[in-house]
Amino acid sequence: MLPALADLIGSARVVSLPMATRFRGVDTREALLFEGPEGWAEFSPFVEYEDAEAATWLAAAIDFAFRTQPAPLRDRIPVNATVPAIEAARVPEVLARFAGCRTAKVKVAEPGQTLADDIARVRAVREAMGAEGRIRIDANGLWNVDEAEHAVHALNEFDLEYVEQPCASVEELADLRRRVKYMGIPVAADESVRKSSDPLAVARAKAADLLVIKAQPLGGVTHALQIVTAAGLPVVVSSALDTAVGLSQGAALAAALPSLEYDCGLGTSSLFLDDVAELRPVDGSISADRVTPDAAALERLAASDERRDWWLERLTRCHQVLGLGGDAA
Repeated sequence: MLPALADLIGSARVVSLPMATRFRGVDTREALLFEGPEGWAEFSPFVEYEDAEAATWLAAAIDFAFRTQPAPLRDRIPVNATVPAIEAARVPEVLARFAGCRTAKVKVAEPGQTLADDIARVRAVREAMGAEGRIRIDANGLWNVDEAEHAVHALNEFDLEYVEQPCASVEELADLRRRVKYMGIPVAADESVRKSSDPLAVARAKAADLLVIKAQPLGGVTHALQIVTAAGLPVVVSSALDTAVGLSQGAALAAALPSLEYDCGLGTSSLFLDDVAELRPVDGSISADRVTPDAAALERLAASDERRDWWLERLTRCHQVLGLGGDAA
């Protein structure tokens, strides 16, 4: 049952988190937080998303705040470091923010950069982490198949754990997977799961070796677990650049998985200069416990009145979408 809009607005707080490094084209990350009977939840679809897509993120937040979550099977979640598309010289500075992480996800294929920039960045990560560190790369679907194949060959010397969303479409992923299979580099799907009307299409097409799943875009922990079960593939739980509140929802998802073979992308609080609660990696992992935002942090990080109004209007529209049966979850 959908809670009344007034029940969401009554506790709603809009925050703006400053980032240590520009990431995904933003220097600050905005989010709307609200509290329900089960605790605090986060509604933070990226600002460019249309209401129909954003409503699924609201469904996830409502689920986390108002409904009992699946029982956890573990109390700590191993996480990876995340390296934005920075110059190679800054890699050690970024990795230092992820205490004890043995795995790094490196952003590649940044518009305006070249493959040479990617190679230099990944090389710097390998040098910083040593031979035993794990490196995965994420292209966010920005290569075509030929570009992706060339890049995988060029980066193969750095012993990649996997390549995440190298191409945009399921068909391209399947083609690339066939081309690079002999190299032993798995292909992971992210956008092909969370932004698809059919999140299982990539598994049916055998277009990926593993899935990257995120609680908010998939409508919440329970629905994400259903997708994992139906897909039958290993998964990595990741975040959508969430605040500590949203990360704790991802941690709840990771904690409930029957098997957790990979380090998760839930250490991204380390990309912020400040957060609503403390959930940075310690010894390469984060707690699976639910997070309650710090009252002083909510005040300190409060967004402007103009941005607060923008988010409340968006919340209202997305609540209406769910009330009309538009919940994609």
